[in-house]
Amino acid sequence: MDKKTIKDLKLDNKKVLIRVDYNVSLNSRFKIADDTRIKQTIPTLLYLLKKNCALILIAHLGRPEGKINRKLSLKPLAKYLEKILNRKVDFCSDYLSKEGREKIKKIKPGQIILLENLRFHKEEKANDAKFAKKLAGLAEVFVNDGFGVSHRRHASTTGVTMFLPSVAGLLLEKEIDIFSKVLKKPKHPFVSIIGGAKTETKIKLINKLLEKSDFVILGGCIANTFLKARGYNVGKSKIDKQAVKTAKHLIWKAARMKTSLMMPTDAVLGTLETGYVNGVEPTESINPKLQMLDIGPRSEAEFGNLIANAGTIIWNGPMGVAEKKEFSHGTTFIYYAIAQNKKAFSIVGGGETLACLPKKEYLQAISHLSTGGGAMLEFIEKGTLPGIEALQDK
Repeated sequence: MDKKTIKDLKLDNKKVLIRVDYNVSLNSRFKIADDTRIKQTIPTLLYLLKKNCALILIAHLGRPEGKINRKLSLKPLAKYLEKILNRKVDFCSDYLSKEGREKIKKIKPGQIILLENLRFHKEEKANDAKFAKKLAGLAEVFVNDGFGVSHRRHASTTGVTMFLPSVAGLLLEKEIDIFSKVLKKPKHPFVSIIGGAKTETKIKLINKLLEKSDFVILGGCIANTFLKARGYNVGKSKIDKQAVKTAKHLIWKAARMKTSLMMPTDAVLGTLETGYVNGVEPTESINPKLQMLDIGPRSEAEFGNLIANAGTIIWNGPMGVAEKKEFSHGTTFIYYAIAQNKKAFSIVGGGETLACLPKKEYLQAISHLSTGGGAMLEFIEKGTLPGIEALQDK
């Protein structure tokens, strides 16, 4: 990596502002559903604590849209982090007031304080210079360890770099190095699996992966959109109408490049509102009154065979409406199939993907769990991110 990291600066006894990505998935009771993003920041925190640094952690959670929303407070995450680190983690709810800033200024070497949700302030997403300067004024050095937010030009990712020496944390460095290596020299066959509902945000990624992969497997709403582009009747399945034209072009591009663009050949049908399952049908004969809500067993077998023989695997996005048990089997199958391929280098990323996976012990079989969702997609597409570019060069 050509950017400086925490290993390149003398940080002993410094006050360090650390941008972490603690935008974790929450369940219906607003409890942490997946703590992968929290646990993967620990190496950076421990490294800085060994340097006797005072740590000021900044993060966001959810989309409060610039307003205070107590359900999206980071206070429970401070307690959660305490348990993982087995040391006190203080919390500051108002870091803009005189009292709050005085509390932060008194932090001593070896102590940790987590600040309240950045997105309670509209200035964060607006990349407001005054807000960024106030954040920077709390510390002596800025460390970006939030790969998952580095595709955003926000006050806490790019804004603060205008006012402090700014370097990468160990997690950010790891993510960059792994993706750079995989994209430059993948072991073939290279299988990419893209699912989920956000066709608009992932269609450019699919375009890029067609140039890198041997097989690109599609699932979820994205697959529905491509099936529609292929001329199939998709019933009442959710599609992105604006993306159909682009999908047609990518189907043509895949054929020209001799990259196999794989879509489901059968689907689990039902009605999302009721959760009722109406059975499985081939994708070429979908009941016009129903929705495709998961891949079917034939698709699982076809995709599973490709995964079993892959040398490199990248997966982002569920195969169906995985948050509902009735339509989660396809996503779980893909997860198990990847875990069973011990010879492949596998990357799984995206909060929605990780949150819906059962039997977390299988995650140990995945080569790399990326903390990025949108950031992972943009880095694959562009090879860099704004939050990375803003850091000091070596």
